[in-house]
Formats: sequence, C-alpha cells, structure tokens
Amino acid sequence: MKIFNGKHARNRALVFKLSPVAAGCTVFLSALGANVYAQDAAVSQAVQATDANGNPISQVTVTGIRRGIEAAISIKKNSNSIVEAISAEDIGKLPDATVAESISRLPGVTAQRDKSSGRASAISVRGLSPDFNGTLLNGREQASAGDSRGVKFDLYPAEMLGTITIYKSPDASLMGQGIASTIDQRTVLPLDFGKRTVAVGYKAMRFGEHNNGLGTGTGYRSTLTYIDQFANRTIGVALGLVKFNDTGAEQPQSDGWGGWTPKLADVGSPLYNGQNVVVPGGFKTDIQRDPQTNKGAMAILQFRPNKDFVTTVDLFHSKNTDSTRKTGIEGAICGSTGSYDHVGVLSNANIVNGVAVSGTCSEFKADVRNHNEAVVDTLNAWGINSRLRRNDWTFTGDVSGSKVKHDANRYETTAGLPGNAGADTVSWTGFDGKSNLSPTYTTGLNYSDRSKIVLTDVDGWGGGLSGNPQAGYVAIGVTTDEIKSGRLSAKHDVELGPVTAIEFGINRTNRTKGRDQNEGNLIIPGGPYASAPVPGTDTVVTPLGMPVAQFNPLGTLGSIYQLLPKVDQPIQTDKNWDVSEKVSTGYLMGNLEGELFGLSYRGNVGAQYVHTNQTSVGYVVDTANCAGVAGQACPAYTIQGHHSYNDFLPSLNLGFELPYNQMVRIGLGKTLSRTKMSDLRPGGGVTLNNSYPGGARLTGSSGNPNLEPFRAKAFDLSYEKYFEVNGAKGYVAVAGFYKKLDTYVLSTSKIVDFAQLGLLSAKTALPAGGQYAGSSVGVLTTPTNGTGGNIKGIELTASLPFAMLTKYLSGFGVEVNHSSTLSSVNLLTTGLSVIDTGGVTTIPLPGLSRQVTNLRLYYENAGFRASIAAKHRSDFLGEISDFQDNPQLTYIKGNTTVDGQVTYEFGDKTMLKGLSITGAINNWTNSAFDRFAANPDNVVEHIRFGRTYSLGASYKF
Repeated sequence: MKIFNGKHARNRALVFKLSPVAAGCTVFLSALGANVYAQDAAVSQAVQATDANGNPISQVTVTGIRRGIEAAISIKKNSNSIVEAISAEDIGKLPDATVAESISRLPGVTAQRDKSSGRASAISVRGLSPDFNGTLLNGREQASAGDSRGVKFDLYPAEMLGTITIYKSPDASLMGQGIASTIDQRTVLPLDFGKRTVAVGYKAMRFGEHNNGLGTGTGYRSTLTYIDQFANRTIGVALGLVKFNDTGAEQPQSDGWGGWTPKLADVGSPLYNGQNVVVPGGFKTDIQRDPQTNKGAMAILQFRPNKDFVTTVDLFHSKNTDSTRKTGIEGAICGSTGSYDHVGVLSNANIVNGVAVSGTCSEFKADVRNHNEAVVDTLNAWGINSRLRRNDWTFTGDVSGSKVKHDANRYETTAGLPGNAGADTVSWTGFDGKSNLSPTYTTGLNYSDRSKIVLTDVDGWGGGLSGNPQAGYVAIGVTTDEIKSGRLSAKHDVELGPVTAIEFGINRTNRTKGRDQNEGNLIIPGGPYASAPVPGTDTVVTPLGMPVAQFNPLGTLGSIYQLLPKVDQPIQTDKNWDVSEKVSTGYLMGNLEGELFGLSYRGNVGAQYVHTNQTSVGYVVDTANCAGVAGQACPAYTIQGHHSYNDFLPSLNLGFELPYNQMVRIGLGKTLSRTKMSDLRPGGGVTLNNSYPGGARLTGSSGNPNLEPFRAKAFDLSYEKYFEVNGAKGYVAVAGFYKKLDTYVLSTSKIVDFAQLGLLSAKTALPAGGQYAGSSVGVLTTPTNGTGGNIKGIELTASLPFAMLTKYLSGFGVEVNHSSTLSSVNLLTTGLSVIDTGGVTTIPLPGLSRQVTNLRLYYENAGFRASIAAKHRSDFLGEISDFQDNPQLTYIKGNTTVDGQVTYEFGDKTMLKGLSITGAINNWTNSAFDRFAANPDNVVEHIRFGRTYSLGASYKF
C-alpha cells in the first residue's frame, strides 16, 4: 500500500470526501449529500455534527457578507479546476437580486443590460458572447428561450440558489461545457442542514427614479424558503417560492436612425440655393414602460436511508412575463419612408460647413407609435439523482429534463395624417451633421390632437394604392426548447501512482427546439385611406418634447383592425423551423495527486468522446414567384437536413501547492460550443437577381443543417495567494488564458448549385440571358464553418479584509478585479443593425469588452452590513432583438453602474432575533444604455432607466 506523509494524507482525505462535491454545490453541503456532477471540493464553514446513522450534519453558524465571501474563496481554493464562485450570504440570499447581476461581478465576467428593463441579462465570459457559455442547473444542461442557446438568467431567481460556480477550464466529467465557461447553478440540499429552517422576506421597490418628471414604477419581491428533515433525518425536504412584480417606470428612448445623415440629393430633395447640404435623416423618440412579473417555485426531496445510498429529486419552475409598451413618434425629415410620404423641400436654413445646422422641411409625415411587445417565458426543470457506494466504488444514475416555452406577441400601430396628400412641417436647430439626436425638433401639428391624428396607414408602408394598406403590424410566435438527458457513471478509488480515483460514464442528451411564427398587417376596413379614431384620451410627451396620443393596442384586433396575414420568404424560412439533436458522450477521468519537482499537486486528467446526430426541418420558398403583398404566400414546401459528427475532447487540470498558502494552476483542454439552433435550419429562398454584375443570376439565403460547432483549444495559467490573518480570510490572484478558435461560424456567400441543394423549386425562373443563362448555379448566403482566430487575456483579482492590515479596520474589506482581453477574430459586418459602419468592413468579436473592472467595498460589524459596488465594461459589440424579432448585432457604449446596500440584522440577545432590515439603491448614477454607429460619438439610441430603490425585511427561524 502506498504510504502518504501527513500533508498528502490530508489532501487524499480531502479528495476522497469532497471531490464528488462540485464547486457549484450549495453553500451548505456535506459529503454524502452531493450531486454526482459535482467535481470540485468546497469546504463548508460550518460546525459538523452527525445523525443516528453517522451522517454529517451542517449547522450553519456564520452569516453575512463575510460568510458568502469566505465560502466562495473555499470553493475556488479547493477546486481541481480554475473556477470563480458566488456563494449565498445566508439562506436564499445571493449578493444581488438576479443571477446575472451576481456573477457579472466575477473576474473576466460581464453582463449586457436588457434595453427594455436595464437589468443585467446576457452574460459574457472572457470576451465571448453568451452562446459560448454552457449553463447548468444542479449539473444539468438547461434549455433556452429565443433562437440561441444563451440562457436568460432572469428565469433563475437568485433566492432559490445557494452557489454559482463558473468553470473556466474544462473538466472531463462536466457535461454541457462551453468554450468560454460552464456556469453551474446549485440549489440547496435539505439534508445538509442540521435542523428545520424557515426564511421569509418582503421587499418594496421603486423603479425609474429619474428626477426628471417621468413616471416611476412600483413593485415588490417576496420570498419563502422552508427546509426540514424527517424520519430520523433519512428524508429531507426543501421548498422555495419567489414572486416579483414591477409596474414599469417611464423610460425615455431616442433612436437616431442608425446615424444616417444624408445630403439633400441623397433623398431626392431639391438643392438649397444650389448647395447639396447635409440634413438630419430622421428620428424616433418614445416613452416606454416595461412592466414585469416573475413567479418561481422550487421543491427538493432527498431520501438517505443509510450512509451509502442517497436519492435526490428536484423540481424547478419559473415564469417571466414582460409586457413592453412604447408610445412615441417617428419620421423622415426631408426624405421619404413610403408612397404617401413625399420628399420635402428645405427652407429657412442656416448652413455651416455644408451642414444645415437649422432649417425647416415640408411634407413631413410623422407616425405616432403605440406598440406593445408581450413575452412570456416558462421554464420547467426536473431531475432525479441516485448514488450508491460499495467499498471503493460509487455508482451514480441521473435523469433530467428542462423545457422553456417562449411566447411572444408584438402589436405595432401607426397614427397620423391619413391619405396621399396633406402633410406637416418639421424644423430643427442645433444639428451637428453627425447625429440625428443632436438637434431640437419642432413640428407644425400637435400629435396629441385626436381631431387631426387618427389611426391609419400614414406612409403607405404596405404598398399604398398599389398594394395593401398597413395601419399596423402584428407578430405572434412560439419557440419551444426541450432537453431530456440521462447519465450513468462509476467511480473507483485506486492507488495507481499519482492516480487516486478513476471515474467513467456515459451521458445521452436529446434536445428539440422549434419556432412557429405568424405575422401580418393590421388594416382598417374601408380602403387605403381608411382611418379610425385613436381610443382614449391619454397623452405622452416624448423625450424630444413632442406630445403624442397614447392608447394600448391590445384587444384592438377584431374591434378596430383586421388581420391580413403576411407569409413571405423571410417569415416562412427564418422564423419557422424545427431542429433535433442527439448527443452521446462517453468520458474517462482520473483524479491525480502526488509530487513533482518537490511540489505537491492535485488535479485531474481525462477526455470526452462526443457523437452528435442532428436533424432539422425547414421550408424552401420560391421567391421568384412571390405575390409580393401581404395575405398571399410565396410557393413553399418543407425540406429536411441531417448531419452527424464526432469530437474528442481531452483535458488536464493541475494545481501545484507552493509554500505560504500559494497555488499555481494549469489547465489544458479542447472544448466546443454549439451554434445557434436557428442556424441549423434547412431551406431558404432563391430569387432571380436581375441587378447582379455580369447579368441576371440566382441568389438566395438559407440556414445550414450541416453546421458543426465552434471548436477551440484552451490554455489557462493561474497564480493564487491565500491569506488568513486575525481570523480574516482573503486572496489575490493573477490568471492568464489563451484560446485558439479552430473553427468559427460565419455568415458567408458562396457559389452553389441550388438544384443539388434542394433549394430550387419547379417554379423558380432561371436566367434567360447573359453569361448565367439557364444556370442553376448561383450565390448563396449561409452560415458556414470557417477558420477562427485567437482570444487571450489577463485577469487580476483581490479579496482583502482590512483586518489583515490592522485590527482597527476590522469589518472593512474590498473585492476588486480587472480583466483585459484581446482577440484576433474579425467578422464581416453581416447582421450589424446600424447603417453607418464608417467604411469598416469587419467587426470585432461579439461580447468582447477589452476592459472590465469590478469593485466592491463593504463593512460588517455587530449586525450592521453595508456595501457599495461598481461595475465597468468598455465598448463592445452586443446583440439585441430588432423590430422583426430577429437577433441583430449592434455597437454598445461602455458604461459604469453603481449599486449600494445597507442591512441591519438584530442579534441573538434581542426579541427580534432572526429579523433583518435591508435598504438598497441600484444604478445609483443612472447609467445610460447607448448604441452607436461606427464610433462612440455617433449615438443612434439613448435610453435611461433611472435608479431603483428598495426597502425590505427578512425573518429566519
């Protein structure tokens, strides 16, 4: 038998007892209550006791900011991989209200704010977009809303989670990994607690405190957590409920039309005194309300009849409702946006350096906008995990499911002056020649006057007299994503040189995702110039100072409007599809421990073999024979795609223990991230392009059912120094990483034979003349696996309680981290939402902010806790949903958000023991959300969300 010295014996015991416990397990954990997927050790800050069966019981005795920080430090320190962690400060209390806000404070992690609510939503890790993260719940892959795989973290209330661990280096036993990271969210386990525990909380909230006269929103957040044990601690139960409500604050929004600032000749307008001057292109300005609700529920049942067997059943439900209501006005200045909108003539202008700094344009046809976008996301996840120990063997079985249903309804209405004659004037001052948001605008009409402003087809967007009227638009769609998985694994403790345990297993995941979309024009019966009164009497003053008529369009279909279905090519092919994936994974991993060059080390080495079988169903549309108007479909038929491929993913993690509580970690591996499922759709549209250089030629677009994943090789290196002085714990770390992206999915154009691809219908017209006469060969734009590039960066982290410096600063502390990331990946501007690219033909990696900094100062003493936190990220390329419900890339300006929180918890010697009072301010500096074109000075959309104030109480007993 191998003999270990005292230090190695302690390490070996630690690996044996805690190695199955993931860094993503709950704060309150024990060896026998761990989930099978947990791989890294986490040391519980608890007093250990045992029940009648000799099972360890965790009796939590420490709470608060330091509790959460020290538990997270223990997770990081004892992990075999390179990880970052967030741990609950108490039962049902992560540092922030949402998961995204909490983990965006970690090194190398940042979040994009939702442009409707201002809350952190999409998570980027190490400069890669959310689709490059694998997201798990209790170690199991999770379904997502929308077309992509990026999970909406709003569906996971922070109160129902104990810890969140971000794996930055790959691990052979971890399923659902991503190139950027794997984010594992963990719920509590009831048998980890020493007694019954109940916690309730209520928080009153005010949203959108702008101090500018706009309406604020009110809301609340209520929580209940119940944990108990029965039958001599052989049965454990945990229940959690969360309810959140936000009536929505008024948010000012201004859109500068992508920075389009034309010259008069560009829009067909007469020159001004012979000068072809620059004029504003157009503007859109809204007041938006975004009421939201969330209802979450969690139930966990554990059965552990003895120390060798445990079964855990967990259920998780969450439902988000988001109803965005916009009221505003939009219009072209001197140009035209439709057949009823005639080109204007410039007058009374002040010209400076070729720019009409001020002036007036005639023929202004403005559209009063009253839109409502309602989204309901419903998540249901479940899992059953059983583990049996026999001697040196541990056998585990796990089955699970995750399903998200995304229901979206979008109503758009227009009001203004009806008909093909009669228009307004618009004047401006202060135009800088660059941004359409720089001037002050004045209109001749009052757009809140219901005697003149009516519901109608203002501009002839549906084709006017030659087509169909369009007094509005409606889009109703459902996206459903479902994952079912099963796993069997075994682990055997061995003594084979440095190998202390061998783990192997198989995992099967079946995933199906589909989208079904119906859209169409809203028309008012009576012909092209038909109109109807704007209901109600409400008005709103837009951010540009223009009063407009306001009403809620929900319920108007059938009472005011009729629906004219629109079934053209983009709707049928891009928004209606089904994709199925069957992924089989076999893995083998060895846990390592030993000495090398006199240094003790621990870690793991292993590999996954992954077989993927994907099938998809889509539509082929003959765009050459489309009617071209609403209500009349293009000829279409279904088409199927199928592809299978294999991947071999090796990985190695080593952590070397240096003197004085120092550690150096190395991570090597190959990882993959799967592309958006919408990209896997087959089918598309083919049309005869008569304007193609060289003569008429077939062109088209489609998905690609043969797409394979993004693949990358990764190298990670980390140095960590841990401290413990005067009972206070902290650490500093420096980490560097390099990822070689072997493949990257790009949207490219290539020469194909449409007939061979099955995209050519019998009705598609072929070129009649020119060099491509009679040819089915043409140009197809489609997602393609191309070569990648590299991404590299450095991360600096410090978590320091000031008591380490002097006892007089006991209770004070700081957490700070900074990351700098660079990438050689450059993409084509395809899919960019702004018009002006400044002549640039490539764009950077989506999600990449070169600089990200987080700072948190805190104080905790005698029941009093206070903290202030700031998050900063530099400019980046983000993703939003456009007016057609399609994802679009867009430049977003960097921002800094500041949050503050104060809590007082009554002590054990008071009658109010267990009660705590908390007040908080979020977005303290009212940081704006700005999109820009070409350069940060050219802002095309400006949104302010205001501050959020909250005051709440919680009680634990």
